[in-house]
Amino acid sequence: MAGKVVLVTGGSGLVGQAIKAVIEEENPENETWIFLSSKDADLLNSAETKAVFDKHKPTHVIHLAAMVGGLFMNMSRNLDMLRCNLLINDNLLHNAYLSGVVKCVSCLSTCIFPDDTTYPIDETMLHNGPPHNSNFGYSYAKRMVDVQNRAYNEQHGCMFTSVVPTNVYGMHDNFNIDNGHVLPGLIHKVYTAKRDNTPFVIWGTGSPLRQFIYSKDLARLMVWVLREYNETQPIILSVGEEDEVSIKDAADMITEAMDFKGEVVQDTSKSDGAFKKTVGNMKLRSYLPDFKFTPIKEALKETCDWFVANYETARK
Repeated sequence: MAGKVVLVTGGSGLVGQAIKAVIEEENPENETWIFLSSKDADLLNSAETKAVFDKHKPTHVIHLAAMVGGLFMNMSRNLDMLRCNLLINDNLLHNAYLSGVVKCVSCLSTCIFPDDTTYPIDETMLHNGPPHNSNFGYSYAKRMVDVQNRAYNEQHGCMFTSVVPTNVYGMHDNFNIDNGHVLPGLIHKVYTAKRDNTPFVIWGTGSPLRQFIYSKDLARLMVWVLREYNETQPIILSVGEEDEVSIKDAADMITEAMDFKGEVVQDTSKSDGAFKKTVGNMKLRSYLPDFKFTPIKEALKETCDWFVANYETARK
């Protein structure tokens, strides 16, 4: 592990900031970590992407940068999601290859798996059918990362791989109510409902089930993948099936964490998205049988407290 230079794209985001915190805590020897934000380079631009690799000369890459959004943004901008993410990923992976990067770990998402499937979903099922129609643009762009990893490995021997986390949440998330993901959106809604003494509105029925992973847990696992996991095939990073929770249960935990005593209303005219996307973490457990995930109640409390304390500067 001597003289590693690790470049993290999307370094200012939710997962990037969590990895940064883990590395600061560890203070590893012989590793230099560089956290890029979109201000440092536009990865849609191949020349700017090349310039970043020329400047930092990374030996390893964790690729988190992406154009992302919640359900409603995905539904309205599938073409943008497809084109932007294809470009970002192609620029990043090709420059990693050209500059001799030893290992690249890209971040996918469980929402890209086939919509019509059996549960629990595992890593082998990624390309078994079309993704959910609400986010097909993002999904196909992300699936192509797995295809590219395999092709770079077969043609050039590159150790390019990917991780597939479930729904990530935590500090430094995007808490935008319209374009953010479900938990940060709910946290922001409870905050404003409490502040303005208005009802807290949950979009949809609240019945869909999700597996949520705390950003700190994901960060620890991604650092492990970078150092220890040497398969091209993706690895799902998730809590177990037994830790699946409904949106309504998550919302209840948030109202409790934020001590919200007001009215709770469900707007069932809003779409629920897929009812469930249960994944299995058997592969992860075969490598790390004793890994301890932070209980969701505890992690949500930490996230809510962070949002309240950092309301003025948080992304929203």
